[in-house]
Amino acid sequence: MHYKAPRQSKLKIAQVCPRYYPDIGGIETHVKEISERLVNQGFEIDVLCTGPADRNKKSEIINGVKVIRFGSFAPYEAYYFSPRIYLHLKNHRYDLIHAHSYHAMPALFAALAKNGHTFVFTPHYHGRGHTFLRNLLHKPYKPFGNKIFEKADKVICVSEYERQMVISDFNIPPWKIEKIPNGINLEDFRYMKHLEKNEGEKTILYVGRLEKYKGIHHIIGILLHLRDFKLNIIGQGPYEKKLLRLAEELAVSDRINWHKNVTREKILQFYASADVFMMLSTNEAYGITVAEALASGTPCIVATGSALDEFVDGEMCLGVNLPVRPEELLEKINKIMLTKRVKYLKNLMTWDKVVELLVETYKISREKEQIGRQM
Repeated sequence: MHYKAPRQSKLKIAQVCPRYYPDIGGIETHVKEISERLVNQGFEIDVLCTGPADRNKKSEIINGVKVIRFGSFAPYEAYYFSPRIYLHLKNHRYDLIHAHSYHAMPALFAALAKNGHTFVFTPHYHGRGHTFLRNLLHKPYKPFGNKIFEKADKVICVSEYERQMVISDFNIPPWKIEKIPNGINLEDFRYMKHLEKNEGEKTILYVGRLEKYKGIHHIIGILLHLRDFKLNIIGQGPYEKKLLRLAEELAVSDRINWHKNVTREKILQFYASADVFMMLSTNEAYGITVAEALASGTPCIVATGSALDEFVDGEMCLGVNLPVRPEELLEKINKIMLTKRVKYLKNLMTWDKVVELLVETYKISREKEQIGRQM
């Protein structure tokens, strides 16, 4: 149950992002959690996002949040080029625009449509593209990316790793940046119990987008050496067909369960029943699913070299070096299986606290923007 703060004056806010619930991913989760709580506090929230062509509802209300989906050009489920978001923002009045994700075009359209709006930007920035082609496009895209940061009245980073990268790569003055990490719903995990399974059955869990940079192929590959393990994969994305093909080639398909459109309750059950959670991603600005796995008492193995480093403690969360070597990964799995399950709740912020800090940032940003207009 969400915390109910004193109701604010009814500001109208546009949350602009590439995709939104029921799609699964870190940004999708972030925007959903803050939007529903902002509505609960009396704000009027429109989520402007792109949506698959086969999704019937172009506009709908989800838990009090108005979600408006626009068609987009999204090759390989990337970029999400949607000029109609720009046109919508130009033709509708919002008190504040909050754009998410440096790595997709909706944030750029939101910045270009600022025109007197207060503009807040959460880049979820990790420094490079998710594929070889997208990485090549990062350099020509950077002048456009700079424009988003220039237009922003405030930039919100979700980790110290991301904050340092933004300062370094875009020469953003530190005073313009607020660090507000992602949150978790602590009540979901406080009384969660580890689910009993059949004796001898061991499971690895992955939750998130199916993209190559997420390193899921390494998890599938290690199953060759873990005959008594099964793998649960929750998510969807452009790398799915290649992962399915890899599983067939390695003859491990019968030990992998693929799940899509999973309810929140079911995801919590997967966390509770897993023996180890893995996130071998090369690029992460935070790592919500790692935080949730730790909060459920499930030990984690993560790739080092991104914001995931901030979870590594040598006990409940172990790091593996990039590039991932099967021998090191196998060693870490054997070690983590000896770890006593402990719910890692310290240093994890609740979504209610995140929104409290976010509202204060909105207030400061609006005041500065209004003063600027009067000068």
